[in-house]
Amino acid sequence: MPELHYRDALKLAQREYRACVAAGKDPCLPVLDDIIPTERTATGINLGLVSIPAELIVGTKTRGRTNAFARNFMPLLAENSEFAQKWERLCQSHLAEGIRDPIKVYEYMNRYYVQEGNKRVSVLRFFGAVSIPGEVIRILPKDADSEEARLYQEYLAFNRLSGVNYVELSKRGGYQKLQAHVGKGANEPWDDEDRRRFSSAYHAFKQAYESVGGDRPAIPAADAMLAYLEIYGYDALCAGAPAELRKAISRMWEEVELKREDSPIELKAEPAKEKKAALLSKVVTAVKPMKVAFIYDKNPRNSAWAYGHEQGRLRAGEALQGRVETGVYGDAIVNGETQTIERAIADGHRVLFTTSPRMLPASLQAAVAHPEVTVFNCALNQSHRYIRTYYPRIYEVKYIIGAIAGAMAEGGDIGYVCDYPIYGQVAGINAFALGVQLVNPRAKVVLEWSSVDGIRAAKRKLEDRGIRLISSQDSARLADGSFGVNGLTLSEEGRSVMLAAPLWKWDVYYEEILRRLLDRTMKEEYAASSKALNYYWGMAAGVVDVQCAPELPEGVRKLAEFLRQGIRRELCDPFRLPIRNQSGEAVAGEGDALLLEQIMEMDWLVDNVVGTIPVYDALKRYSRATVDVMGVGPSTKDKAAD
Repeated sequence: MPELHYRDALKLAQREYRACVAAGKDPCLPVLDDIIPTERTATGINLGLVSIPAELIVGTKTRGRTNAFARNFMPLLAENSEFAQKWERLCQSHLAEGIRDPIKVYEYMNRYYVQEGNKRVSVLRFFGAVSIPGEVIRILPKDADSEEARLYQEYLAFNRLSGVNYVELSKRGGYQKLQAHVGKGANEPWDDEDRRRFSSAYHAFKQAYESVGGDRPAIPAADAMLAYLEIYGYDALCAGAPAELRKAISRMWEEVELKREDSPIELKAEPAKEKKAALLSKVVTAVKPMKVAFIYDKNPRNSAWAYGHEQGRLRAGEALQGRVETGVYGDAIVNGETQTIERAIADGHRVLFTTSPRMLPASLQAAVAHPEVTVFNCALNQSHRYIRTYYPRIYEVKYIIGAIAGAMAEGGDIGYVCDYPIYGQVAGINAFALGVQLVNPRAKVVLEWSSVDGIRAAKRKLEDRGIRLISSQDSARLADGSFGVNGLTLSEEGRSVMLAAPLWKWDVYYEEILRRLLDRTMKEEYAASSKALNYYWGMAAGVVDVQCAPELPEGVRKLAEFLRQGIRRELCDPFRLPIRNQSGEAVAGEGDALLLEQIMEMDWLVDNVVGTIPVYDALKRYSRATVDVMGVGPSTKDKAAD
């Protein structure tokens, strides 16, 4: 019978009303005139006819009809009321020929408030309408500096490019990431086919996500979709069948829940204490060694980075002989990261070290697919629950080398060549510059990037300026057989002399991690946290150090050793305040120093650095894959065209 529709709608309204009262919320519709001054609606922007997401229509423009509806837009008035009769007639009209007249609404902060057509919204939502056509006037927020307003501005920029208004992300930066995931440049508009493909993929994902999450999913569907895209990519989203999507979402559920965290990363600044019980196990040969795979993006024979990790593997393996068994997989970029990782797992390895940020997406996908495998990726500032990342605090050493450079500079500028504008490297630049400033306040650090024009061109630019003292990414074989990367060289009389170099002590890093895997310390550490674990150890843990050349004057060597001992004993902090950026502004910290999280995420340069962080489009193509994972500031793809 026709009247049953209103009766059912009334029950939904009463249920919502009781739930709101129990939760301490206003059970009736919000009123826009109560949220912003009435006169501001006269300054709105007319958007014309828009297909409005039904779930984002949340209230009314005025108080006239607010008490007639519960918060879910279902009718509250009695069944024998005139209102109920009109609602029923509209319902029957919709079933017979459809509701065609658009409603009139105001949009404020991506929420819609009805001026005309409240009953139309109620009837259409009762029948499960996904979208409702409406004439929209947009009201912009007055306080543009609030966090909520900044997020809304990012939405507006995305909406202008895509025409998509049904995707709502909860954290800043998300819309830029989404734009990049669908294969679009920072300011590249979408066409009709882009919108059609995305709409189909998003709504299929949303349906699968709500099926897995039940009535109360962990986070909004759009945030969950972004987590999915970071693991599987856009093509997989578009091609995924409902059953495949549900299975993938179930597997990555911890990654979904991690998106709820305001601070999803837990930094581990030093190794957890090794269990005393593990001391006995050091002298007892394990019956079945733990199988550990080391996966290199390039070949250790021609890559200093891979060579350093290979030396670390060999020495850690020797220290833990009989307890671990290591395997090597090189040239993963050439052979395919995913295929190489899968081969290592198929060979029985249950711990994987993927030693380049470029391999993070494939590492994450493998970790989700193989929960029995523990995956470590050599990267920094990555908020992924299923893998753990590790990286040394190389900035501590760069501070010492900067002080050496400042002491050795006779006057003028000091050069610095950096490779990638990524997390950790910017901190290294700044620490070096602060070390220079410590002993030579007038000296400037001139910055060039090998990822823009190559290492030779970068050094040539510095040399053309008459700069002879340069910290560059060139590698030098040191006395112990390791490579010193980003060493400080002095060019004189046609030759370069290495004065000092950081020592990346991967053997210590790997041995310490493996010991804590063997005694299950890291398993307990992982279970005790709900966040992404980032290991960011430094000189105090012995994973980085500095080596000084005999050519250094005795006084400079003493200075370096003084700083070295201060940092190792945690008495000296390279980022002790005050610090000023290139704009002359004082950098804010907590107490008298920057937090470790601030250091890790640096996307600014200190005031004695001459140079900038390059934009994404200026980078060489081979550099972009690394920057896509760990890029900072203007170097990231989503900011390249700003």
